Amino acid sequence: MPPNRAAVAPSARDRFRTLTATRDRLRSCAAGIPATIFASASLVGWAALIVAIVCLLAFDLFFAHRGESEVSLRRAAGWSAWWMVVGVAFALVVLALIGSAEAGSYLAGFLMEKALSLDNVFVIAVLLGTFAVPQALKADVLTFGIAVALMLRTVFIFAGVTLLELFHPALYVMGALLVYTGVRLFRSSDTGEDFADGRAMRTLRRVLPVGEDYKDRRIIHREDGRRVATPLLAALLAVALADVIFAIDSIPAVLSITTDTFLIFAANAFALLGLRALYFLLDGMAQRFEYLHYGLGALLVFVGVKMLLEDVVGHLPVWVSLGVIVATLGASVGASLVLSGRKSARAA
Repeated sequence: MPPNRAAVAPSARDRFRTLTATRDRLRSCAAGIPATIFASASLVGWAALIVAIVCLLAFDLFFAHRGESEVSLRRAAGWSAWWMVVGVAFALVVLALIGSAEAGSYLAGFLMEKALSLDNVFVIAVLLGTFAVPQALKADVLTFGIAVALMLRTVFIFAGVTLLELFHPALYVMGALLVYTGVRLFRSSDTGEDFADGRAMRTLRRVLPVGEDYKDRRIIHREDGRRVATPLLAALLAVALADVIFAIDSIPAVLSITTDTFLIFAANAFALLGLRALYFLLDGMAQRFEYLHYGLGALLVFVGVKMLLEDVVGHLPVWVSLGVIVATLGASVGASLVLSGRKSARAA
C-alpha cells in the first residue's frame, strides 16, 4: 500500500520552522562579520592604515620614479629593499599596538603575498614583452596593474572572510583550489602568453579590432573611419585578467594563515608596494629564477593542505607557517641563483 503523501510531506508549519531556523542562522553569521572586520583594529585603526597605504602607494607610483621611463638596476634594487623594509617594519607596529600573535600572522601573510608577487611580476614582464609595450608606456601599465590588483584583492578579502563566516565548508573549497593551483604551478610556471591569447582577448578582437600601432596613451582611435583598439587596451586587459587570477590564488593562501581582515588587507597592501621597482629589478631575469615556481607551488600545496586539515588537526602555530614560507622560498630562490650561475659559467 503506497504511503500517505500527506503524512510524509512536511507541513507548512515544519517548512516555516526550517526557514526561520535558516534565517536566524544567517543573521547570526552576518552579525559576526563586523566583529571579524574589527577583530584587531578599530575604525580609527582602519582609517589610519588606509590613509597610510594611499599615501605610500601615491608616493611609490607617482613620485618615487617621476620622470623615469626606465629605472636603473641599482635604483630598482634600492627601492625594492626599501619597500621590503617598510612591509616588515609594519609588523613592529602591529606588535606594539595589537600583540605578538597578530604580528606573527601579519608577517607570515606579508611574506606569502610578497613571494606570490614575484610570479605576478614575471607574468607582467612577459605580457609587456608580448604586446611590445613601448618603454615610455610601461610605467603606466604597471601603475594600472598595481591599482587594479589592490582593488581586486580588497574585494576578494572581504568576500572571502564573509564567505567563511556564512559557510564554513568553503574552507575546503579554498583548500582544494590552492592544492590544485600549487600542483599546476609546480608542474609548469605561469606564462604571460596564457593571458595574452586567452578567450577574453579573442573576444576583444571580435568585438573591437585591435590595431598594430600604439597611439601614445590612447586606448581607442579611429582608423579608416572605424573605431579600433590600440595594443595598449589589449595589454591593460591582459594585465587585469592576470590580476584576477593572482587574486583568486593569493587571498585563499593568506586566509589559511589568518582570517583577521585587518591583517590580511595590510599584508596584501604592503606586498604590492614597490611592485613597480621590483619589475624593473627582475625584468629579464626570469631565467635566473627557473626553480622559483617549484617553491611557490610547494607553498600553495602546503597552505591548501593546511586548510583542508584545519578542522582535524587544528590551526597550526603561526611560527610553523612562517618557517615553512621562509625555508621554501629561500631554498627555491637560492637553488635558482646557484644553478643558473653554474649554467652560465658552463655556457661561457
